[in-house]
Amino acid sequence: MSTKEKLLALVKATSGIYSGEKLAQELQVSRTAVWKAIRELEKAGYRFEHTANGYRYLPSDVLEASEVLSGLPENLAVEITESSESTMKDAKLAFAAGASAPRLFITETQQGGHGRFGRPFFSPKGQGIYMTLLLAPNQSFDELPQYTLLAAVAVCRAIEELTDEDCQIKWVNDIYLHGKKLVGILSEATSDFESGTIASVSIGMGINFSIPQSDFPKELQAKATSLFAYETSTITRNQLIQKVWQHFFALVENLPNMDYLEEYRKRSFVLGKKVSFTLQKQHYQGVATAITDEGQLVVQTDTGLITLNSGEISLESIQ
Repeated sequence: MSTKEKLLALVKATSGIYSGEKLAQELQVSRTAVWKAIRELEKAGYRFEHTANGYRYLPSDVLEASEVLSGLPENLAVEITESSESTMKDAKLAFAAGASAPRLFITETQQGGHGRFGRPFFSPKGQGIYMTLLLAPNQSFDELPQYTLLAAVAVCRAIEELTDEDCQIKWVNDIYLHGKKLVGILSEATSDFESGTIASVSIGMGINFSIPQSDFPKELQAKATSLFAYETSTITRNQLIQKVWQHFFALVENLPNMDYLEEYRKRSFVLGKKVSFTLQKQHYQGVATAITDEGQLVVQTDTGLITLNSGEISLESIQ
């Protein structure tokens, strides 16, 4: 370990103040080396309180596997990169190369992040959470849970637990805050045709964390927001990431209990509202009346009930 890595481990282990002299003694380096290590860590994004008696470590918004893994399954691996084309692609390539699962891929920024139907996802560096969880469920299609719905409920629970913000879910995969999109979720699966089972599932998630509202592109400012769009963040990205997957794995562990579906419905941004969509080149309008146990949206139109699958349409408007 380098001097700065050793120093970081020391100061993170206590909430108290470490004097420069004590750090130098424990690390067996000079006071100048301690000062340089502190400066390097601060440049990397770590925060310290400088006092007359020394240094106190402050919660820092630097992505770290050790902080993310706290309270999560022991067999979960975490990979963090500075940049990625997309964490969904990282997960697919890793699985094809024989990487173990579960495995969580996190990056500071994405060049090719996308949602459903290939829509691009705005991914500024250091101000969002861009991640994909790789699973190898080895279950049949019929046994496979609705991972997108589970992830949506987990995100809402995590955000409310850490910030008290009340989130809603736009069917099927978007999380809304104050009427604007906050989170996008995308689940993709690969199948093993010989065994008839799902070989892998990738659950991608983009969370707008601390993007100032004015920094969103003009075409998105009225549609999207971030968790801390108007104030300094009160939590770290590590804390939110850890809490999201803590709730997710707890929900998975509780299956086949379907209580999460009722929570998903209660948080719905669309139930009871007028929606419009295009299905098989035909335009429809109607009222969203129900979400089935399979995660389908039921819409009452002038021509009767229509049940929509998440992979075939996108809601064009909600009123």
